[in-house]
Amino acid sequence: MNSRTRKTTIAGPAGAIECAIDDAAGPPRGLAVLCHPHPLHGGTMDNKVVTMLARTFVPLGYTAVRFNYRGVGASAGHWGQGPGEVDDALAVVAAHRAAGQPLVLAGFSFGGYVAAQAAARLPGDARAERLVLVGPAVQTFPMADVPPDTLVVHGEVDDVVDLRAVFDWARTQHLPVAVIPGAGHFFHGQLTLLRQLVTGAWHPRAST
Repeated sequence: MNSRTRKTTIAGPAGAIECAIDDAAGPPRGLAVLCHPHPLHGGTMDNKVVTMLARTFVPLGYTAVRFNYRGVGASAGHWGQGPGEVDDALAVVAAHRAAGQPLVLAGFSFGGYVAAQAAARLPGDARAERLVLVGPAVQTFPMADVPPDTLVVHGEVDDVVDLRAVFDWARTQHLPVAVIPGAGHFFHGQLTLLRQLVTGAWHPRAST
């Protein structure tokens, strides 16, 4: 992301997992693990929405960790059909999270599925502080139910994940969805607004 981004690898269930770490300026308030889009459709940890999320969480005081799923970039292994990528996310959390450290899981598109499923598998005493799901792939992957304070952001004219499908998924959970007017799946020209939405959702927490 910048000259201070640290690259490393951790041991994952399918071999080494490539990670990019951006540190907060002071002692971190928590860890943000960011999940990228579908690897068979060009998704990597350098996706512009994922890097924007990293740039958002670092000023909020979080250590931001992006990572490549198995078989992407320098990560070992092959496409894991979805569950394998969830296992990768949980391995990243385990490797980077200090004992008792607050955790945010965030994901874009397929990464939203990964983040939601990873959160559902964490034990109660280690659950995530919050989830951020951007353009979550609710039509093609089995999305887990999420906590009521989950931030869901979707583009009004998303041509990859239909907004109506997101509403159908969210409705049964009484979950609000923040819709960016005129935005497509990749939020072209709307990343600043997307960043503002995430920052605004954290402002009460950041000021306490």
